[in-house]
Amino acid sequence: MRTRAGARRHPHDDAPDTAEAFRRLAALPAGPQRDALRDAIVRAWLPMAERLAGRFRGRGESIEDLRQIAALGLVKAVDRYDPERGSAFESYAVPTITGEIKRHFRDHMGTMHVPRRVQELRNRVRFADQDLSRTLQGRRPTVAEIAEHTRLSEEDVRVGLEAMESFTALSLDAELSGSEDGHSLGDFLGSPDPALDTVVDREAVTPRLAALPERERAILYMRFFGDMTQSRIAEQLGISQMHVSRLISRCCDRVRDQVMREDDTEDGAGVPSPSGSGPTGGRRASPDR
Repeated sequence: MRTRAGARRHPHDDAPDTAEAFRRLAALPAGPQRDALRDAIVRAWLPMAERLAGRFRGRGESIEDLRQIAALGLVKAVDRYDPERGSAFESYAVPTITGEIKRHFRDHMGTMHVPRRVQELRNRVRFADQDLSRTLQGRRPTVAEIAEHTRLSEEDVRVGLEAMESFTALSLDAELSGSEDGHSLGDFLGSPDPALDTVVDREAVTPRLAALPERERAILYMRFFGDMTQSRIAEQLGISQMHVSRLISRCCDRVRDQVMREDDTEDGAGVPSPSGSGPTGGRRASPDR
């Protein structure tokens, strides 16, 4: 590092002097010459970025990935730094790089939000667990031992231990322990029942169907619940298939209009209820299939 006698030293002893390079960078137009100078500045400050990455070692991410994230933060700092503002590049780059690393942990490592106090407990418990594990022979420290080492209550230690699990989550595809058939957690999760989507429609239609004449109710039942063709219905009732088709269409239209009018009265919005495949749905009775 280049310093004068009595001048304030950089927090990083080997911080390069790139003030002139940044001034030239700001004056250069886009092109190969500017790109080469930008790359040279990034390489000059890369050791500092790697040291900042080392501060986050042991938190569930490899040091190689941390260095790449720090390098990305350094590139952002170089691109956004304005030498005309008068502040040293280092004072701008350090929070930019550390912020990039912390954002990575927040967005990609933690699987749930943890309050700041619990984060502090988690860190103290984690460091104590690591320190004690080096001195204990073949076992993990107990809650009481961690509490004594950290001067925390055992309850706070338990909170910290639980918070340590927020960095990892069990995959729904992971095989459950003790499962002889290779079942995963996802095999035991329920799924939405498609029939729930028709509950409101069914409840709205039921009293309208009950008010229809007996023959029309019978025709709708045979068609939509008995899955009978119009020809079979006509044969059973002794009428023509065309007459069955007209009756089905007329009944469906009548029930649908009654339900729609009730919806308009209740909410005033005139928004039709979802159409289904039953008597009040958007499907008209088709000719015999």
